[in-house]
Amino acid sequence: MSAEPATFVFTPENAAKAAAIVQRYPQGREQSALLPLLDLAQRQAGGWLPRAAIEFIAGYLKLPRIRVEEVVSFYTMFFTRPVGRHVVWVCTTTPCWLSGSDAIMDRCKRVLGCDVGENSADGKFTLAEAECLGACVNAPMVQIDDDFYEDLDADKVEAVLEALRRGEKPKTGSQSGRHSSEPAGAARKGGD
Repeated sequence: MSAEPATFVFTPENAAKAAAIVQRYPQGREQSALLPLLDLAQRQAGGWLPRAAIEFIAGYLKLPRIRVEEVVSFYTMFFTRPVGRHVVWVCTTTPCWLSGSDAIMDRCKRVLGCDVGENSADGKFTLAEAECLGACVNAPMVQIDDDFYEDLDADKVEAVLEALRRGEKPKTGSQSGRHSSEPAGAARKGGD
């Protein structure tokens, strides 16, 4: 895991991205770019926001550091300590829970060897709990990094995690074979 760096600046590539992001906002409203710039900084820093990155973003947008820290502490998508290479968000809201998210969470804990809010011993994973990831029709589901894995059961989530552990890129979306959010099983016919 990464130690707290003393300084942070955008790479030349991310500096160009940051400038383009800020230009999307009207003159005088550039501070509205805070969320996308925090996301950009977090990605550059390896999945978390060191204090130096928070201070850099505050200076970049001419905001008091406390305002940036308030935003970082409010949104669960931002981390202020090192995370694993993959962040595994298990949705535990009612539709996922009714469809078996407890078993998904239990299997994640067992396979990763860590609890919610912790990193796996190999540093590859961080386990997190999410309140609704917005794919209720394909419950239960998890988000890993920027990808959704849907229509899961304990064995399927373990297969996804093990593939990631081996450095593979598992198929995203439905793990049951259905396309998008089409009905599971046979489609109904006529005005039944």
